[in-house]
Amino acid sequence: MTNLDAHPTPVECVGGNGDEGVEIQIITPRDVPLGGPRAMNVRRTLPARSRSLIGAWCFLDHYGPDDVVVSGGMEVPPHPHTGLETVSWLFTGEIEHRDSVGTVAMVRPGEVNLMTAGRGISHSENSTPETTVLHGAQLWVALPDEFRDVEPAFQNHVPTPIERDGATVRVFMGSLLGVTSPVRTHSEILGAEILLEPGTRLEIPVDERFEHGVLVDTGEVSMTGLGASGPASADVEKDSLAYAPPGATTLILQAGEAWTRLLLLGGTPFGESIIMWWNFVGRTHEEVVGYREEWQGQITRGGGELVEDSQDLTAGRFGVVEGNHQRPIPAPPLPNARLRSRS
Repeated sequence: MTNLDAHPTPVECVGGNGDEGVEIQIITPRDVPLGGPRAMNVRRTLPARSRSLIGAWCFLDHYGPDDVVVSGGMEVPPHPHTGLETVSWLFTGEIEHRDSVGTVAMVRPGEVNLMTAGRGISHSENSTPETTVLHGAQLWVALPDEFRDVEPAFQNHVPTPIERDGATVRVFMGSLLGVTSPVRTHSEILGAEILLEPGTRLEIPVDERFEHGVLVDTGEVSMTGLGASGPASADVEKDSLAYAPPGATTLILQAGEAWTRLLLLGGTPFGESIIMWWNFVGRTHEEVVGYREEWQGQITRGGGELVEDSQDLTAGRFGVVEGNHQRPIPAPPLPNARLRSRS
C-alpha cells in the first residue's frame, strides 16, 4: 500500500538501543484518508510522534472492516518504494499484488506477502471483484544500511496455526513458541497474529533483546511484560498499539470478555536513523529527493505530461508493473524545507 497523503510529513526515525526499564507505552491511532471521497481510511499507529520504530518496523496502517460498496475497495495504482520491505496481512478480503519484478500474487487471509523494495521497485494493489469486505494491516520494515540496496524480491508464506488452550497463533515472520517462519528477513524481527477466546490468558516466552508491539484489531487485552526489572502492565484497547521496551523475557496476554485478535510485532532496536518521506526510505535529504526525481522521470513524457497507462513508463530504477494499465501515482510535492528529523 502506498502512502497517499497529499502532503506527507518527512520523518527521520531515530533507531536507538532500546529504552529498558520504561513502562509500557500506549500509542493511539490517527485516521488517514487514502485518496478521494470514496477512498479507504486507515488507522495509523507507526510512525507516531512519540515513537517511530519498533525494531525495524517503521510503518503500520490498520484498516477495515470496510464495505467495498461504500469505500470502493483498494485501488492503488503503480507506485514506487526504496529501502524497505512491505508486509501485507489480511483478515478479510482478497487483493491482487503486481510488481515490477514480474510477481502476480494474491493477498489472502492467513497468508503473508513480503515485498523487498531494496534499491527500488514499483507495485500495485487492487481488491478483487469478489471482495465485499476489506480488513487487514499493511506494515513496512526498514532495511538496515548494509541491505537497503539489495535486489527487489517477493515472498509468500502460509503459516501453520499453533493451537494453545483458547489461543491460535500464526507466526508469519521470525520465531515464536518454537516455530520459525521461513520468510527471509534482513534484521532480527518478529511478526505474528494471535487469536484469543474470551478470558484466555496466554504466556509467551520472548527474546529479552527485542522491543515488542501489540496492535489490537478486535476486542481488548491486558499486556504484561515480565523481566529482570519487574513486571509492567497496560490495558490495550481496540485499534491501539502497545510498546514494550527490551528486557522482557515473557509477555502475558489476558483477553477480556470478548473474542480478541491482535498482531504481535518485535525486533532488536534498529540502531540507525532513517528518513521516511512518501514511499521512500533513505538516509539523507538529497537521496530522497533523487528517488523522487527518478520516479517522476519514469512516469512523465518529454514535455512533462504524466503517462495515462503504466505500460508506457520508461525504463528506470523502479521498473514497470507488467499487466497493470492504471495511471501511475505521481509523487507529491516536496516540502519547502530540507527533510529534517522528528524524534
